[in-house]
Amino acid sequence: MRLLTIGAFARAARLSPKALRLYDELGLLCPAAVDGESGYRFYDPAQLERARLIAWLRRLGMPLARIRQVCDLPASAAAEEIARYWEQVLAETAARGQLATFLVDYLSGRGSTVEETATVLGIRYAARSESGLVRTSNEDTAYAGPRLLAVADGVRGPAGDLASAAAVDALKPLETMAVPAEDLLGALSDAVGEADRMIGEIAASTPSGEAVTTLTALLWSGSRLALVHIGDTRAYLVREGELFQITHDHTYVQSLVDEGRLTEEEVASHPRRSLLARALTGTGGAQPHLSLHEAAAGDRYLLCSDGLSAVVPAGSLREVLTGPAAPQHVLDELVARAYAAGAPDNIACVVADVVSLDAPAAARPAGTGR
Repeated sequence: MRLLTIGAFARAARLSPKALRLYDELGLLCPAAVDGESGYRFYDPAQLERARLIAWLRRLGMPLARIRQVCDLPASAAAEEIARYWEQVLAETAARGQLATFLVDYLSGRGSTVEETATVLGIRYAARSESGLVRTSNEDTAYAGPRLLAVADGVRGPAGDLASAAAVDALKPLETMAVPAEDLLGALSDAVGEADRMIGEIAASTPSGEAVTTLTALLWSGSRLALVHIGDTRAYLVREGELFQITHDHTYVQSLVDEGRLTEEEVASHPRRSLLARALTGTGGAQPHLSLHEAAAGDRYLLCSDGLSAVVPAGSLREVLTGPAAPQHVLDELVARAYAAGAPDNIACVVADVVSLDAPAAARPAGTGR
């Protein structure tokens, strides 16, 4: 088959010769032949399909390193990888949109100032992590403090427990930092970046070179809280007797549900239900979801790993969480129900009640804190 000059190939692929030279240098699209004297590049027409795929992916804004990965995959796997990438783009866009709306309202005066909205709130909390009935190790980490709640689920392997602990440890300094309400998201984002760096160091010390964990955490300031979430750990809110899941699972099966290709009922039996679409991997490419929320006295929050949410139905969670018991008793009952369901995975959970610190001592539950 006759080879095409770089100019002819560029026109056919709708790429510039400059782009083709860059892709050659990166090993993404190498010419079929190079003239030994002139150094002129020639391409095989069979390479057009790969070239067009690269051009399309660049139009999506996909980084070149990720494009190389996609191009080297079989078609079905490449399609799944593109779908995961686009899910990340949409999530990032939504998060930036929420932050932009907050900043526009705050700076234009349409929203209340921090001083006007600040309400002195505190939390009563409890945290617990268990190995379950099947696993011989525990890769889950749970933490609760006066300003920070966090749950991380390390992916099973030699470094899963280290990764989940590192993710939570990276957030703990936020407990004692003076973080104003308007900078909660920035502080959380920086801490998650540090968590990813720490996980990268852990991964480098393992034979497999991998360390992976999910993370869901809440950071408080006044009546405002910031949520960071990546993976399939979850955060729930109970308000006025209703249970709301305030995180969205970053999993392959959840993407199928979002696309209407799978029902919620089919998730539990899907063979790839544990496949994560996003997690902290230490590679610098983490894309957690960040959002701001307003807390109110009387709210109750649950953060948990899928060792609880996958085996205890939402109706059962609501029944326990809407009861009058204190956080520690609620937590113990939730874990007991996970064990009653077989507890096939590690279990990590945090329960926190929001209370007004301005209320008279006799009117508020005793002992904010544990």
